[in-house]
Amino acid sequence: MDAILALEDGRIFRGRGFGASSERFGEVVFNTSLSGYQEILTDPSYSGQIVILTYPHIGNYGTNLLDGESTRPYAEGLVVRELSELASNWRSQEEISAFLEGHGIPAISEIDTRALVRHLRKHGAMRGVLSTKLADAESLVARAKASPSMVGLDLASRVTTPSRYRWTEPSRHILAGDDGASAAVRFHVVAFDYGIKQNILRRLVDVGCHVTVVPAKTSAAEVLDLKPDGVFLSNGPGDPEPVDYAAQAVRDLMGRVPIFGICLGHQIVGLALGGKTYKLKFGHHGGNHPILNLETKKVEITAQNHGFAVDPDSLKASEVILTHKNLNDDTLEGLRHRTMSLFSVQYHPEASPGPHDSAYLFNQFVGMMDEFRNR
Repeated sequence: MDAILALEDGRIFRGRGFGASSERFGEVVFNTSLSGYQEILTDPSYSGQIVILTYPHIGNYGTNLLDGESTRPYAEGLVVRELSELASNWRSQEEISAFLEGHGIPAISEIDTRALVRHLRKHGAMRGVLSTKLADAESLVARAKASPSMVGLDLASRVTTPSRYRWTEPSRHILAGDDGASAAVRFHVVAFDYGIKQNILRRLVDVGCHVTVVPAKTSAAEVLDLKPDGVFLSNGPGDPEPVDYAAQAVRDLMGRVPIFGICLGHQIVGLALGGKTYKLKFGHHGGNHPILNLETKKVEITAQNHGFAVDPDSLKASEVILTHKNLNDDTLEGLRHRTMSLFSVQYHPEASPGPHDSAYLFNQFVGMMDEFRNR
């Protein structure tokens, strides 16, 4: 099956198709993780995006029912250098091509992913179309140009849960007994779902929380009616600025309950505090980004997946302490409020896939809730 990836600037990449016989458009971005392709594909933050994996050999360990970050893939398409024809792992239940085909997602292999990534690093992430059905490259370029831009796009409301639900499952390493039992349940956390990853929910359970997940547009009053000990703001796709309903809910909750935000949740915190966000040239996507904790002076290697950032100069120094920065480009990666129980980070401390250097942040959230409760 032939396939074409066409970018809005006219650049064309031809290769071998796998997955579904389909056509999808989205913002084309690259991820530098060495493993974890199933977690990447099923991360709702990749809604509206076609993902290039820079690691050259993909598919060798297959897919399974346990490693997804949600119930289905959210990426619009997948781009790889070489597809492994053999999945060899004791946990493998389905090869990646069949997994993608079952969910209607096209993919392309046997293209020069190094040339593609260098093109995006130079010119920035751009709109593209991945097709295994249409061979007319010029028509595909025109479709890419006509597709929606990520700027101004509210995708959180598209991927959020339609209704409230409870989550009680801990991380599987704890279920297996590797690290002992999970902490005794002490806190009720309400988690806003802007595209939440399931491993975040497991990490909250690990540190002694029972979690109620609510839709993105839930009001502050509805959250307070649930009598939470803390509020969590999740990751998610798209531009944070159109998600104004979330920023308003956070403004209404600040000072009344402890708040912890990750990724899109961090950007929403920045907006709620009167700050501004901006689009990065090609975003941060991968499991090896160095972050400096400005308070401890320690470097953390982190997993990241975002295309927007909070402008630190737009925040009031009298209200906000900047806690983390990216050592690759000095972008803001974390903040906390000087007087209210509120903090957030741009990266993924639940690390699925990725390193575990920042897992302490979940304990920090628990400590904040404990302190707030005992005031």
